[in-house]
Amino acid sequence: MHDIMGIINLSEDETAMGDIAKYRPIGAVPIAGRYRVIDFILSNMVNIGIQNVSIFTQGKSRSIVEHLGHGKEWDLDRKKDGLFVFNPYVNPMDSTYYKGDMKNFKDQLEYIKCSKQKYVILSRSYMICNVDLSAAFKFHKESTADITILYKKIQGEKNKYINCDALNIGENGKVISIGRNIGKESNLNISMEMYILKKELLIEIIENNILKGDTMYLKEAIHQQVRKLNVNGYIFNGYLGCINSVENYYRVNMELLDVEISKELFYRNGCIYTNIKDEPPTKYTETANAVNSMVASGCVIEGNIERCVISRRVKIGKNAVVKDCVIMQKCIIEDGAVLQNVILDKNIEISSGVVLRGSVKKPLVIMKNQKI
Repeated sequence: MHDIMGIINLSEDETAMGDIAKYRPIGAVPIAGRYRVIDFILSNMVNIGIQNVSIFTQGKSRSIVEHLGHGKEWDLDRKKDGLFVFNPYVNPMDSTYYKGDMKNFKDQLEYIKCSKQKYVILSRSYMICNVDLSAAFKFHKESTADITILYKKIQGEKNKYINCDALNIGENGKVISIGRNIGKESNLNISMEMYILKKELLIEIIENNILKGDTMYLKEAIHQQVRKLNVNGYIFNGYLGCINSVENYYRVNMELLDVEISKELFYRNGCIYTNIKDEPPTKYTETANAVNSMVASGCVIEGNIERCVISRRVKIGKNAVVKDCVIMQKCIIEDGAVLQNVILDKNIEISSGVVLRGSVKKPLVIMKNQKI
């Protein structure tokens, strides 16, 4: 698969993510205790042997650069090809605000042209899955399609994929049109926003858009080709999580507590890799009680946790009760505090006796670096 380059486009709609994505892109949001959202699509790419991967950001790139480093954990710290991160270029002499991601691709068009690979797998980061991209690529070549879009057929799970793209697919597997899931239909073909196409076609789409100025987003420029080109859909039958809102972020973390879902997501088509931290094992004291929880390394658990996803270096004091919560890095929950259906961002301290409760449908989110 050395003839494929990977492009991960972090131009994603963060509106419904609230404070969780205020200072970071969705790709950098912590998930499953020790991972970041971007780890899944990045691992899917390197698992099939892709050696040239670029990340196109929309700003707020500090956390993503800090997490990815030189790409060592994904075997992308290479002299040839490797991992690239491209930020939007802003001309200090030009006060115009560029909305959309097309300008970033325009500015980096030379990189795409100079890449030696013939094909491109273009993806967003917010779809969580472990997909065999080699099978999808084989399907693409055998079908002689111009573009292949990966999708999942859903039945009765419309609320999990609100505001996601929905494919209208004909009997021959050809994509007829692309709409949006607004929650009205129960049976839909949800686009995973993963596209396989020749590099030359991608360059042509970008250059035509620059010439005509039809849209400010690459995804829309690709969608405009549906009626002009041969666009096929490739069905994915595995687990698909969608991180495009606070509610979905909470739901996916809770779903990962299901052992079967967790096994599939982390091992089905290769491992999911992340930035390694040298932390000691989590310490459980005699007063600790942990039930069906995912706990990262470096924590100290003295209280009660049930159905929780807990990141590194979290401390939970004696007699504290934490249920159905997502706790990010370096949080401190002092003795006797009670939390249920809560998302704590990084570096939060909850004082003794504090009670915080959200709901399954509306989890309570506490912004990072606060003391309550």
